[in-house]
Amino acid sequence: MQIRELSIAGAFEVTPRQFPDDRGVFWEWYRFDALAEAVGHPLDLRQGNGSVSRRGVVRGIHFADVPPSQAKYVTVTAGAVIDYVVDIRVGSPTFGRWDAVRLDTVDRRAVYVGEGLGHAFVSLEDGSTVTYLVSEVFNPAAEHGVTPLDPTIGLEFPAEAGEPLLSPKDLEAPTLEEARRIGLLPTLDAVRAHVGALDGRWSAARS
Repeated sequence: MQIRELSIAGAFEVTPRQFPDDRGVFWEWYRFDALAEAVGHPLDLRQGNGSVSRRGVVRGIHFADVPPSQAKYVTVTAGAVIDYVVDIRVGSPTFGRWDAVRLDTVDRRAVYVGEGLGHAFVSLEDGSTVTYLVSEVFNPAAEHGVTPLDPTIGLEFPAEAGEPLLSPKDLEAPTLEEARRIGLLPTLDAVRAHVGALDGRWSAARS
């Protein structure tokens, strides 16, 4: 598989090698060792989630307190989505910026969303099925959101997605600036300290 870091530090696009034959196709959609080598520490898998979305559904921008945050490995098993990684780390040189990857059943890519980053996606087709491997179990007290319609972030939804459909919770989420002002957002220093500890434990375990 090929792994490249996105323009938001701590986020990676994973493109698997596919092996088609007369029976169908085979691919590795997750490799513990390859991802750990790229990221600096492994995904400590604690929970697996799935969602099915109609065309136009937008989920996010979601994030969790740091520490421990909730790193995510996201892929699609049916349909197609545009997956967004948003830098919500206060003090980051790319604060408020985002990058995006199309996830579908053609290239079968995945996205790794590192600790302290925001995550969202928009469904391009009815029945788009997204699978998430995450590093922490669901903790509603530690999980937050920023509205994906915040004009200062400016997420771009393709025309093929149609009219955005959001949950009441995501519609009512604060803007990035409001979330910063009330202290919801992680700081870059806190994220670096947390990720540095994860990297250090992984290096020690390998030595």
